[in-house]
Amino acid sequence: MPIYEYRCTLCGKEFEMIRPIQDEDKAVACPACGKKKIEKVISLPAGSHGSCQACSASGPSCSST
Repeated sequence: MPIYEYRCTLCGKEFEMIRPIQDEDKAVACPACGKKKIEKVISLPAGSHGSCQACSASGPSCSST
């Protein structure tokens, strides 16, 4: 099952959930405030480090994180 990242638009809490693909867009409550004002966060693929210069220089074996 994939891991989805979410952010509460009310309290700002970011959290992850492991959910079946068919439940990806179903309502979920914030673990901090309990409200269902959630937005999905776009995340980097596993192993990506964004704009880390050390990663760019050393390739996939970067250990700067």
